[in-house]
Amino acid sequence: MRHVHPLLLALALQVARAEQRWGPSRFSNLVTFGDSYTDDTRFEYFYTHDGSAPPVGWVEPVANVSSSGGYVWGEYVSQYANLSHRYNYAVSGAACSNKITPRLATLGSSSAFYPSVLEYQVPAFTADNNYHLPSGQKFLDIPADETIFALWIGTNDLGVNSFLTDSQVTNTTIPDYIDCVYSSLDGVYNTGAAKYFVLMNLAPLQLAPLYATSDHHGVGPNDYWPDKPSNITEISYRMWEQVATANDVYDYRTPYELLVGNRYPGAKFAVMDTFALISEIYNNPSEYLAAPANVTGYDYVCNINATVCEHLPNLESYLWFDQLHPSVRTHQIIAKEFVNVVRGESRFATYWS
Repeated sequence: MRHVHPLLLALALQVARAEQRWGPSRFSNLVTFGDSYTDDTRFEYFYTHDGSAPPVGWVEPVANVSSSGGYVWGEYVSQYANLSHRYNYAVSGAACSNKITPRLATLGSSSAFYPSVLEYQVPAFTADNNYHLPSGQKFLDIPADETIFALWIGTNDLGVNSFLTDSQVTNTTIPDYIDCVYSSLDGVYNTGAAKYFVLMNLAPLQLAPLYATSDHHGVGPNDYWPDKPSNITEISYRMWEQVATANDVYDYRTPYELLVGNRYPGAKFAVMDTFALISEIYNNPSEYLAAPANVTGYDYVCNINATVCEHLPNLESYLWFDQLHPSVRTHQIIAKEFVNVVRGESRFATYWS
């Protein structure tokens, strides 16, 4: 009979108990942090205001023009779960910290680093959480027992002009990026507003056309990476290694921080396996995408200078909207599964409390 370490047995029992009771009895609000996989209009504000941030108490409009070619997953969650409010702090182009992987953006007539999770997004949420309207009512109506906080970050941290191309700040490593994720969660948790967290792991970026191998229709130089070198296979496998490493750390570090380190007393966490979910779409396209299903190409095609772009037909058939971003159909699938995660019913999640 195989011996099971007592700690592993305790963790397994903890998972079983967490799955039975995870999630609020009423899911009314969603608060999101991250990058273009989650943002729809916050970056647009920076761009149209010469790099200035939205003011405290800014009400973000809903937009169906985003990196997906339509709505993002958070808006679909709001629709599917009939939420009262969705508050987005994600910013397209963001990394977790500009002290690790700073990336310059053109913001209207100025240039600045993309607003990161740790240095901008969490403080912006904190400011909004402390803000009261002239009537005296709190700006954010987010009871902790009814609100899910979700963080999906890493695509830019591990990608071109960051770790993949050795462009990170000197003496920083991928573990620093992981530390930043939990430091960001600290900032949200310490406001006292958060009880339920969904940490979404990294997508299978090695399958995205920007980073895929040639036999998976990976692209050469393009508008996202004009000087992309010819070693496409090496690039893809390095990305795969980075993503797999980070996701493995999420799986083990999350229960450690909750159950051993007692870092978030009273909080409940779910790690949503977006890597597995998107990989399943990739491997079983006809079950998820409209015919003719296409998981290696993409709908929005531009020349290398992005001066000429076109939408190909049948957006609902694509896994990818462009070389890097999931399509609107993929966002719908992610949103439906996210609702299952919140209910404690997802096979694409691990639950901890």
